[in-house]
Amino acid sequence: MRYIGLDLGSRTLGVSLSDPSGIIASSHTIIRHNEEYERLIDDVKKIVDEYKVEKIVLGLPKNMNGTIGPKGELSYKFKEMLEEKLGLEVILVDERLSTVEATNLLIKNDTSRKKRKKVVDSLAATIILQSYLDKK
Repeated sequence: MRYIGLDLGSRTLGVSLSDPSGIIASSHTIIRHNEEYERLIDDVKKIVDEYKVEKIVLGLPKNMNGTIGPKGELSYKFKEMLEEKLGLEVILVDERLSTVEATNLLIKNDTSRKKRKKVVDSLAATIILQSYLDKK
């Protein structure tokens, strides 16, 4: 079963994909959206159709105390939009510190600041998806 992992940011959507067996996640792309969520869902649908994705894993940003803030509420709304438009199950996964973890990994690998900005959201989506795959 193939999964897609999504990290919804304020301006970009990080995208990762699992291998066909659903064991290993890898970075795929970043989609700039400027809060145009309908278009963004169309872009996700193209990837879902091309790779025959069966489930979606979406990062849910929680506050450090576990409460849901405005970005978390946006993730819930985006989940509903995805399920309605794509007809696939969307699984929400706690993404606390995934972007921090991605940034630290890129720094550790001596990735330049300019390149980090381009790939951090995709890597965060990979971390979110891989954490889900490891738990299931």
